[in-house]
Amino acid sequence: MPRISLLIADVDGTLVTEDKILTERAQAAVAALRRHDIQFAITSGRPPRGMAMLIEPLDIAAPVAGFNGGVFTRPDLSVIETRTLAPDIARQAIEIIEHHGLDPWLYTGTDWLIHKKDAPHVDREAWTVKFDAKVVSPFVAADLDRAVKIVGVSDDHELVARCEADIEAVLGEHASAKRSQPYYLDVTHPEANKGAVVDTLVKRLGIPAKEVATIGDMPNDVLMFRRSGFSIAMGNASNEVKSQASAVTDSYNDEGFAKAVERFLLNGDAA
Repeated sequence: MPRISLLIADVDGTLVTEDKILTERAQAAVAALRRHDIQFAITSGRPPRGMAMLIEPLDIAAPVAGFNGGVFTRPDLSVIETRTLAPDIARQAIEIIEHHGLDPWLYTGTDWLIHKKDAPHVDREAWTVKFDAKVVSPFVAADLDRAVKIVGVSDDHELVARCEADIEAVLGEHASAKRSQPYYLDVTHPEANKGAVVDTLVKRLGIPAKEVATIGDMPNDVLMFRRSGFSIAMGNASNEVKSQASAVTDSYNDEGFAKAVERFLLNGDAA
C-alpha cells in the first residue's frame, strides 16, 4: 500500500447511494481523511453545479472536476478551466448518437439542452443535478460552439455500448467517449476524461501520482485507476471494472465508499 496524499472519488455509483444520498458515514470518512492529512476531491460526469450540494458537507477545498474534467472549478464554482468539444466533432457525435436511436443531450458550461422533455432519465437527471433542462430542437451552431459534453441516453445498455465503440472508431483522438452509467454515454473533449483529471489535480496540488488513490464504479473510472498509485472499484461495478482496480470494496448501497476509506486509507480505523 503506497503513501496516499489525495483521494479522488467518482460521485454517482460511488460517493452517494442509489438514491443519491450522501450518508453520515461517508461524510465522517472524508472528515477522517483530513485528520490523516489526505486531501479529497470529486469528479463526475455531472456539471459542476450538479455537485454543489456536496461541497459544503464534505468541506471540499480541492478543485471540482465536472463533466469528467470538461470544466474545473474552485469550491465556490468559479471556473478555473473549460475544455469544449470542437463544433464539428460535437455535431458528428450527435449524428452518431441519433443514428443509433439514443436521445442526445448537450451540456454547455451553464446549460443543459435536450430535444424531448419526456425522454428517458430526464426527470431523474434534473432531480440529481438540481436544475432543469432547456428544450431545444435542433441544436444550433451557437450550442455546438459551447458544447462541453454530449450525452447519448438509452435504456438499451448494449446499444449504448455499441454507440460508444462506434464514436470511438469514427472520432478517434478528437473526443473521449465513455459510459458514465450503463444508460449514459458521455462524449467530451479528448483531454476531458478522468485520467486527465488525475493529471490536472496532480499538477495543481503538487502531489505525485503515485500518492493518489481513486475510487469509482464505471468504465470511465478505469482511466483514473490507471493514472493513480492505488485504485478501488465499488462492489456494484462490473467485473471488467473490478479487474482493473487495486482493490474492491462493497456496494454503494452498503457503505462501500466509507468502508473503502476506513479499510484501505485509514488503516482499518473507523471514521
